[in-house]
Amino acid sequence: MKLQSSGIALTALAALVCLGIVTGCSFLNDYQDSGELSLSMLKAPVRVVRDEKGMPYVHAQTIDDAIIAYGFVTAQDRLFQMELTKLFASGRLCELAGEKARDIDIRNRTIGFYRNAIKQAAILNRDSRRYLQNYVDGINAYIETRQDTHHLEFKLAGIKPQPWRIEDVLCINFYLSWGSAANLKTEIVAQTLLEKVGKERALEIFPLNINPDDPGKRGTNAYADFLQWEPTGLTEDPTLLALLENQALSIGSNNWVAAPDLSVGGKPIVANDPHLDARMMPGPWYPCGLIMPDARIVGVAVPGSGAFLAFRSEHIAVGITNAYGDAQDLYVETLDHENPNRYLEGSTSLPFEIIEENLTIKDKEAPNGQRQETITIRLTKRGPVVSDIWPSLQSEKMITLRWSPFETIQPEVGIEKLIFATSVDEVRRGLEKVNMVILNFVFADIEGNIGWQVSGKLPIRRQGDGTIPYPVRDGSDNWTGWIPFHDMPHAVNPEKGWVGTCNHYTVDSEYPYYYTSHASPSYRYRRLTQLMQQPGKKSADDHWKFQQDDLNLMARDIAPLMATAISEHPDTKDMGKILSGWDFHDDPAQAGPTIFQSVYRHFARITFLDELGEDAIKTMLGNWYFWQERLHAMVQRNESPWFDDISTPNQVETRDDMFYHAALKAKKELEESLGRAPEKWKWGEVHTIEYVSPIRRKGFGKGLLGGGEHPAGG
Repeated sequence: MKLQSSGIALTALAALVCLGIVTGCSFLNDYQDSGELSLSMLKAPVRVVRDEKGMPYVHAQTIDDAIIAYGFVTAQDRLFQMELTKLFASGRLCELAGEKARDIDIRNRTIGFYRNAIKQAAILNRDSRRYLQNYVDGINAYIETRQDTHHLEFKLAGIKPQPWRIEDVLCINFYLSWGSAANLKTEIVAQTLLEKVGKERALEIFPLNINPDDPGKRGTNAYADFLQWEPTGLTEDPTLLALLENQALSIGSNNWVAAPDLSVGGKPIVANDPHLDARMMPGPWYPCGLIMPDARIVGVAVPGSGAFLAFRSEHIAVGITNAYGDAQDLYVETLDHENPNRYLEGSTSLPFEIIEENLTIKDKEAPNGQRQETITIRLTKRGPVVSDIWPSLQSEKMITLRWSPFETIQPEVGIEKLIFATSVDEVRRGLEKVNMVILNFVFADIEGNIGWQVSGKLPIRRQGDGTIPYPVRDGSDNWTGWIPFHDMPHAVNPEKGWVGTCNHYTVDSEYPYYYTSHASPSYRYRRLTQLMQQPGKKSADDHWKFQQDDLNLMARDIAPLMATAISEHPDTKDMGKILSGWDFHDDPAQAGPTIFQSVYRHFARITFLDELGEDAIKTMLGNWYFWQERLHAMVQRNESPWFDDISTPNQVETRDDMFYHAALKAKKELEESLGRAPEKWKWGEVHTIEYVSPIRRKGFGKGLLGGGEHPAGG
């Protein structure tokens, strides 16, 4: 049968018809966008129509044919990107990049994305297997039948696309889910602070998680009530932070849904801005439409994942953000010094589970241009020994990793059925089956119902918190169960008429479970609340403008205090004057945001540097969800022992002293890069976005293959 497009049809064999107005590909690549192509697995002709931007709309008679064609056109447009993601997630990137990717591959194999994808593939039920196999068949059909249109990037990189399996798709989905998880960052920072300054001082700057919808509750984590920790010595080695690197697909975002009563058109509106990092071209999202006799879906997915996450159909609309539910724990474990092949749970000695895996490393000096290396992965009952990734970490203590998606693998993937939901209730029922990823879903249906639901499985911890690594002292399990789905954060048709999330702390002080200690500062959600509470009904254009709003609420609170402090000194007076006249919008044409951000960055650094030192300060400040809300509260209170510089024992510095010292550092830095006139320090000069190709990220040819550097607001 045939696939047709506005040109193309695939035939049968079965046909895919491609009706292309423009190719939508990079100028480096081309493919057949009209006429007919034959695919043997299609049961009936399929038509693919591309719009003026190259986005494909697949018209099929059945879901099976639609998903086959969906895999085909995704590969047609994004195969090289998909192959890179597959290699990265499965720990095979050094086949392309050689030795410099070795540590990344060892890390990803140790975490075990592909290892666990194999486990899930083996138990898939009929529906999930059928959906994923159709998607994979479409990808492979493109690889096998259209070799003359494979992307030029393959030749430049010196590799060829390999056939895809269901395991590859599941592996990418596990990797994407890992990219949205982040509590390990908090655990490593918290352990670092405890080891550096001790419990009492560390607690003063532990995360402050605020839910603006929970009035009067300034943070809900009573850390002193649960905190039991022991030094490891491991956090003194900065290589441990490599566990957190290369999370380019980390999901931030804003989403909300407004009920019909708040809408100019009398229909609910879903608004979503997923903040996936789009700097690496062609970007992380792939848009596509599937049109069948009984369903119409238009949305976006990460190429290679097979799943629509943000989409609309004739029945519902759905958007996502990162929910930051804490599904990860690090454990401090002890090696049995009498037998290095065993570890201890109290006085009980247990054998490691040992896994050996082979790396193929690109090496011009080796025969056939490749060399082989076998790595050994050790696992305890809780998970892999991640401190093994770095041989320099020699200690009887070890750090192991536990992650709930690996412990809640089930026969049904879940996401593939979500697109066929027809109501808010069906969306929620579908999400109950989604264990792999912890996201905030907001949604609406054509009956006017709206809702919000957090997906995934979160553990109930015996110690009541997961902010620091858990010391293993015996054989008991600190994960005592899972938060029931009906207790996961959610709302249906809330009284205020809308619900939204901005990666902020969404549970209130009455929530019966520990949810997370890693959440976005509350500024974006507070600003969203202000916008949604403006009088009058809102149109779709209004919501679009809200997504582009650049008012900085953090600056509105702090910049006036900063301006007053630095205006008192002749050498920073001009900077203070600009801050005083700033409207707190992060506009590329203004100097106010440049001065504020530069001074505040230096202010945070010098506030903590004297106590923490260079390595610890780099660790903490690199994770701004950890400290930003806490420092904000310290600034507003205008009292904290952290403002005093302990390296000057004969004087006691204040907050305003720190602002001044920070302004001097910012002034020197900005004068060197932008000149001596503060009014010319435009935000768009220092706050830019650059689009690059994975083939040439640096050096000659970067501009030709990429999209260049551009001023950015916000």
